[in-house]
Amino acid sequence: MSKSIFELVDELPTSNLTVSMLRALDFVAPGEWQNTVGFVNTIKTVTGEDDESLIQQIGERAIYLFNDKSQGYQTALWLYQTVDGTDKALGAAALANKVGQSIPLLGFLNSITPKPDQAQTIDLTLKVVAELVAFCQINGIPGDSIGDFVASLGEYSGESLIRMVALICVDGLIPLGPDFIDKALSGISRMSPQDLGQNSTFQNIKNTIPGNNDAGKLNFIGESFDSVKGWMSGIVAANNLTPQKVVGNLQNFVQLADDKLDYLAAFLDVATNYYEHTGTQTLARRLIERAVAEI
Repeated sequence: MSKSIFELVDELPTSNLTVSMLRALDFVAPGEWQNTVGFVNTIKTVTGEDDESLIQQIGERAIYLFNDKSQGYQTALWLYQTVDGTDKALGAAALANKVGQSIPLLGFLNSITPKPDQAQTIDLTLKVVAELVAFCQINGIPGDSIGDFVASLGEYSGESLIRMVALICVDGLIPLGPDFIDKALSGISRMSPQDLGQNSTFQNIKNTIPGNNDAGKLNFIGESFDSVKGWMSGIVAANNLTPQKVVGNLQNFVQLADDKLDYLAAFLDVATNYYEHTGTQTLARRLIERAVAEI
């Protein structure tokens, strides 16, 4: 890691398109996510402490734990960053001066191309696998502990919950439609290891995915996604989520006709990094909680 955990948390933005998008998704998990930024501020928020010497001890221990390569924290952060890093540079500069404004997308359609369903399916399912493997890394358990991960989803809150809500809405419902779960499962079942091997995100993270070869890793991806379909279906049903309902809540900062949902998905993929943003917050929280327990 080129930056320390305190630098990464200090540099989290207080306001940008990612933050706007996550706030717009608050209707699915009301009040769950606060955009806590700044390392010292995060320590205070997580612990409720205001004693400066104790805050410093907690911070130093958290930094030590993050820097210890025998732990899984750096791998977890790398996963959050990597699955979010594809295709970001394309729109970053063009969008930088649009923060805080409502953005009509028509001007961007020439440079942003929707992904084919297969590519979208791979990205969606790889994000689930990245979440699973990062969870295992953070908790020091084997990377194929699907059962432990699924059990933990019921306890997800805060930044972890809003990350999965965004996954369902932005990488599931908007690009693939209301039957995104079945469509993704069907797509994975028909996919060949060669199809998977052509995906750049998979190539980047494949060494962290359980499985002896690409075929084994493809099976693990399918098994992992199948294991969370019940939880995701529950979120969709409990909130009566549809692509149109999600877009309606995103209309505060982005304008696009309903028949251009695939372009909206591509735009959000380029313009936001919600996995990295909330993943950094999750990691900071877990490090601080462990540091408190150990000092």
